[in-house]
Amino acid sequence: MKFKSKILIIAGSDSSGGAGIQADIKTVTSLGSYAMTAITAITAQNTTGVLSISRVPLTDIKKQIEFSAKDIRPDAIKIGMLHSDKVIKTILRSLKKINVEKVILDPVMIAKGGTKLVDEKSIELIRSKLMKKVTLITPNIPEAEILSKTKIKSINDMIFAGKKLIKLGAKNVLIKGGHLKSKKIFDIFLNKNDKEIFLSKKINTKNTHGTGCTLSSAIATYFSCGKTLKKSCRMGINYVNHSIGMGPKYGKGYGPINHISVLNIKKKFK
Repeated sequence: MKFKSKILIIAGSDSSGGAGIQADIKTVTSLGSYAMTAITAITAQNTTGVLSISRVPLTDIKKQIEFSAKDIRPDAIKIGMLHSDKVIKTILRSLKKINVEKVILDPVMIAKGGTKLVDEKSIELIRSKLMKKVTLITPNIPEAEILSKTKIKSINDMIFAGKKLIKLGAKNVLIKGGHLKSKKIFDIFLNKNDKEIFLSKKINTKNTHGTGCTLSSAIATYFSCGKTLKKSCRMGINYVNHSIGMGPKYGKGYGPINHISVLNIKKKFK
């Protein structure tokens, strides 16, 4: 099988394997592309929560991004956990240097169990600088509330928050509606000229750890292969929903989804 494209993932590591760099690699690989990584932080976590976060030195983050991209130029970049304003500034400088056109930002701010992963300086820098430099930003409702400084309790609130982010400089926004209290899930794609609401069936499960990481990586992969951004969002959402439905039900808390649910493994193991 030939790789369809090359993706550079800039994100934190999840020791439980359900989210972060581990989920990103599984997603990119399952969808037929080649994954490279720049790890920003190492977390000790499992399905019940985050125990600790260890920061990777800024110079090492810079080297991972620039040295990897110098040799194997990525077709797209996915950005996940950025835990400090200094890390974000480092990323901004490296993005300018390697100059990759397609960049997807998943503004990871709160872990599934509720642990806050970024400080106020980082949030402000994402809002004022970083989201202007990327192609698409994919916040969930709590993250969209933080970035737009508005409360979201309905689809109209999601649209209002998305338009606010566009006014703040975001080129494209996909607000994920999984936190909304409704029988179905509404994910809303917005830019200055377009709006699309993706409707999905809500799957009754607590095993949704890493869905945000997975979705942004799936979008980056589809987009890198030549799909339009909006179609990449639709296909990414479908992939995540399928992976949730096929989840392995591991762990005592918010368990992982099944990233390899799209693969047909023909070989019989003896």
